[in-house]
Amino acid sequence: MRLGVLDVGSNTVHLLVVDAHPGARPLPAHSHKAELRLAELLEADGAIGVAGIERLIGTIGRAMEAAEDQGCEEVIAFATSAVREATNADHVLGRVKAETGVALEVVTGAEEARLTFLAARRWFGWSAGKLLVLDIGGGSLEIAYGIDEEPDAAVSLPLGAGRLTAGMLPGDPPDAEAVRALRRHARAEIARTVGEFSRFGRPDHIVATSKTFKQLARIAGAARDAEGLYVQRELSHKDLQDWVPKLAAMTAAERADLPGVSTGRARQLLAGALVAEGAMDLFGAQEVEICPWALREGVILRRLDHLPSPTAR
Repeated sequence: MRLGVLDVGSNTVHLLVVDAHPGARPLPAHSHKAELRLAELLEADGAIGVAGIERLIGTIGRAMEAAEDQGCEEVIAFATSAVREATNADHVLGRVKAETGVALEVVTGAEEARLTFLAARRWFGWSAGKLLVLDIGGGSLEIAYGIDEEPDAAVSLPLGAGRLTAGMLPGDPPDAEAVRALRRHARAEIARTVGEFSRFGRPDHIVATSKTFKQLARIAGAARDAEGLYVQRELSHKDLQDWVPKLAAMTAAERADLPGVSTGRARQLLAGALVAEGAMDLFGAQEVEICPWALREGVILRRLDHLPSPTAR
């Protein structure tokens, strides 16, 4: 079947179209995305403003037109932290449903971590042993650990790169005290969760997903996207430590000139780097391997698991 997954994230609204059937890896057929950066559009009271809602509705409408053009039999539409934590989430969901016909499923933080973990497990396979998965989004940081397809522990923390940039890093570049304050805040939040994971023992493999980690790995020398999904990409703790002060001293425009860094995400990269560095430090990760699959693929895989196999028809 041709399946679409519409991900209303804190940074982007992304439609991924795949050709898929049970027992086979989903093959990407089309990608349609728009950067909204909802995590940065929240008003002082935590609501998504009128302008943000209108932009969201228009973007979802265009994504659904693309899904129809691509012949999708089904579109799974979901929203993550920016929508689920908005104080007017019910109103936003109602407007989207009324004006586009799309009933967005709001994914909880824990479920986001579990689905991302499932994607990483399927990508690396059973031979990877005990996996620790780190995922930095626009609104939240997800951490999951386990040896099976369902993690033994999964948490979501309000440490997304967009959220932290909007709330804690004014200025371009931000002043040194703001950077230190964000660093302290991120590490304190992560440290509260470490005990929940350490009781299961050390992981055999630590992996990272998300655009933030991919961009950090790229500026540290990892292969370009053009070289393909199957090229191994890693980010070392040492390289990340070297890059954090450099990123802190740069303007957003200067970061956008770095290899693999988009203009839309350049401003958020420092906050993402501080969270990544804190997570790697506190979990004792000398390096992480970048996983090409993440939440969207986890949603697809979960859906395919519930389809009848071809031999059962």
